[in-house]
Amino acid sequence: MKHIRRAVKYFIQILLIFILIIGVLMLIGYVPKDVSLAFKDGWSSIAFIIGIFAVMSAVYPFFGYGKRNIFAKGDPADSWPSIDDAMQMRGYAKAEEKEDGSRVYVLKSALNRAARLWEDQITITPVLGGFQAEGLVRDLARCVMAIEHKIKSYE
Repeated sequence: MKHIRRAVKYFIQILLIFILIIGVLMLIGYVPKDVSLAFKDGWSSIAFIIGIFAVMSAVYPFFGYGKRNIFAKGDPADSWPSIDDAMQMRGYAKAEEKEDGSRVYVLKSALNRAARLWEDQITITPVLGGFQAEGLVRDLARCVMAIEHKIKSYE
């Protein structure tokens, strides 16, 4: 379900950006306002472009979200303050502590959250040998490096 929701969000985002770009180009007169003149095959081209957007949106969640391991020694309870500090430094705030011992962090900035379509959660779960972080890959790499640096600084 999460995958479908993300795919729909990305499809809508890409479609809006496409409409905005084409609309601006038409308004400034760089592209004819008639779709049959602006695109080689007219509305068929628009349908083809939307189809490509749908495929890209369906595939992106598979590559855009992932998991990374964070190696830590000792009791996980001792590492949580360092993790909280590292996430704070990266612009994240703790949103929830789950019963299984994991914590969910979200971006503090409403603008950054909106830019990521409110798919900005990073979940950190204690596992054997440390922690496992799950979230948006591009943010995850930076957060994991900051956490590892903080944890190793206090060891």
